[in-house]
Amino acid sequence: MEKPVGTVGKIFYYLWVGFKTNAIVVFGLFALFISIIFISGLFSGGDKVKVPEGAALVFAPKGVITEQPQFVDPISEALGESLGNGNPPEENIYDLLQILQEAKDDDRITMVAIYPGEIAGVGPAMLEMLRDGIADFKTSGKKVVAYGDFYSQAQYYIAAQADEVYMHPYGGVILEGYSRVRTYYASLLENLKVTPNVFKVGTYKSAIEPYLRDDMSEYAKDANRVFLGDIWELFKQDIAKARGIQASEIDSGINNYAATMTQEGGDFAAIAVKMNLVDKLITRPAFREMMIEKVGENEKETSYKQISHRQYLKAIKPPFEFVDPDKPKVAVIVAKGAIMDGRQKEGTIGGDTLAYKIRRARLDDSVKAIVLRVDSPGGSAFASEVIRQELVKAKEQGLPLVVSMGTYAASGGYWISANADEIWARPSTLTGSIGIFGFIPTFERSLNWAGIYRDGVGTTNLAGAMDVGRGLSPEVKQIIQANIENGYDRFLTLVATGRDMSKEDVDKIAQGRIWSGVKAKELGLVDNLGSLKDAINAAAKRAELTEGEYHIWKVKRELSEKERLIKDLFKSQVADHQELIESFKSDTPSTKLLQSLKAELEQVQSFNDPNHAYVHCNCELD
Repeated sequence: MEKPVGTVGKIFYYLWVGFKTNAIVVFGLFALFISIIFISGLFSGGDKVKVPEGAALVFAPKGVITEQPQFVDPISEALGESLGNGNPPEENIYDLLQILQEAKDDDRITMVAIYPGEIAGVGPAMLEMLRDGIADFKTSGKKVVAYGDFYSQAQYYIAAQADEVYMHPYGGVILEGYSRVRTYYASLLENLKVTPNVFKVGTYKSAIEPYLRDDMSEYAKDANRVFLGDIWELFKQDIAKARGIQASEIDSGINNYAATMTQEGGDFAAIAVKMNLVDKLITRPAFREMMIEKVGENEKETSYKQISHRQYLKAIKPPFEFVDPDKPKVAVIVAKGAIMDGRQKEGTIGGDTLAYKIRRARLDDSVKAIVLRVDSPGGSAFASEVIRQELVKAKEQGLPLVVSMGTYAASGGYWISANADEIWARPSTLTGSIGIFGFIPTFERSLNWAGIYRDGVGTTNLAGAMDVGRGLSPEVKQIIQANIENGYDRFLTLVATGRDMSKEDVDKIAQGRIWSGVKAKELGLVDNLGSLKDAINAAAKRAELTEGEYHIWKVKRELSEKERLIKDLFKSQVADHQELIESFKSDTPSTKLLQSLKAELEQVQSFNDPNHAYVHCNCELD
C-alpha cells in the first residue's frame, strides 16, 4: 500500500500500518507460545509417569467436582490459565473414583492423604459417591488420613471419611447446614421500567420468582424447607457415622456456636476438637514429618514419598478407551447441565446434541441397553421433548432404558427421565419440580422513560408480536399462557404414563415441587436408590447380559475436525506444562455472591426455547 498524499488518506494509511504491525506482533507471540509448548512436548518423549514404591497417594481435588467437565477450547484454556484469569478448574468425579479404585489394589500405594482444601464446588450426590469410593479403598486395609487448614462444609464431609482427620491449629471447621438463598430483582426491574412477562403453572414453581418479587414466597419457603431438611439429615447421618458421634450433636453444636465460641476464647480449632470433628491439631511441617515416618522421604528429601492424584491418573489411564466391537454393549449417555435447544458443547445439554447421541446408541446393533445419566435442573421444554422422543424410540426398538440420577434430575431433567423402564437416584438427588413457566422481559417502559418510542403497522394482529421494545399485547399473553398450561398438561401425562400413575395423582406431587431422592422413592417418582453402577447392572440384567460378557460404552459427542486437531496438538502438552490454577479460590463470600449473580444472568441468557416454555427447577444449593 503506497503512502497517500492527502491528510485523510494519511490518517487511514497510518491506522492501517499500526493495525498491521500489531497483528504481526500478536500473531508472532501467539505462535511462539504454541511452539514452545509443542516442541517441549516432542522432547518430553511422552514417558509414562512413574509411581514411587510405597508412596502415599495425595488426593487433592481442585475447583469444581462435576459429572462432565465443560468443553473449553484447549488454546483458550491455555491462554486463560497463563494469564491467571481462567475459569474455575473442574475435576471429573469418575476420574477421582477410578483413582481410588485402582489405588486400592496397587501395591505401590500404601495409603491415601486427603487434602480437600481447594474443592470449590461439589453437590451432595457427588459427596456420597466420594464417600463410597473412600470406603471401598479402606476395605484394602490401607490407611486414609486427611489434612486441612480450614474445612468448608463439603470439604469436611470428604475429610471426615478418613481414619484420622488433622487440622492446622489456627484453622477451623465451618458447618452451617444447607440453605436456599436467591437474589430478587422485582424492584430493580421496576426502577428500570422493565416489564417481566411471566407465564407459569405450578404453585411451587418458584424458578421465576426473582423477577416478580423482592422476597421468597411462603410456598417456596415451605417446599425448600422440606427438601433441604432431607438433604441435611443425610449429611448429618453420614458425618455422625464417620466420626462416631450423634447426628443431634451436629445441630446443637451449630446452634450454640456463638456461646461455645465465647467459652473457647474465639478459638475455631479448639471448638472443632471439642465437637470431635478433628482428631488432632498439627502444623504443616509437623504433618509432613508425621507422613515421612509413615511412608518415608521422597528422593529430593523435601517431603514424604508421594504421588498426586493427577499424576497417578496419568499412570493408570490408557491413552484411549477401547471398546470391543464384537461384544454386546450397555451404552451410558451423560446428560449434564441446563437443557438448551439446538447443539451445545459439554457443560450444557443441547437437545439436538443429546438426541444424536441416543440415536447413535440405538442404531448400533451391538448396544443391548441404554443408561441415561442425568445431572440437570432442566431448561427448554422443547429441547427436553426432542430428547425424550429419541429415548421413546429406543424403547420401541426393544432396548431397555434405565435412568441414573446425579445431584439434580428435576423439571426438564425429570421430563427426559420419566419414561424409563427403571429410575435410580441417590438419596440426596434433587428431583421432581414437575412444572413449567415462560419468561419474556420487555422494555417498552424503559424506552419510553428515555424518550424512545416504537410504532408501526402489520398485516395481522400478531405481526411483530414479539417485539420486546413494544411490549406484549393481551392476545399474545393469552396465547403464551395457553401454551404453558398445555405444556404442564403434557408434563403430567408423560409422567403418568411413564410411572403408571393417574394424572390426578401426579398433579398432587407436581406443581413445581422439588423432592429429595429419598422422598421421591416414597412418592413413586423413582424406583430405587443407588449408584450409576447399580443402574448399569440393572440395565444389563434387563438385557439378559451377564457380568464380563459386555462392555460399557460411554457415548460422547464427536469432536469436529478443528477440535480434534487442536486437542491432539496442544491439550496434552498444556496439561503437562501447567497445573490447574494454584491460586484459584472461590469460597470467599464476595466471590460467591458475584458467582451467583453471574450464574443467574447466564441462566436468563440461556433461555432459547422456541415456544418460550421452560421446565427448569433453579434448585441449586447454597
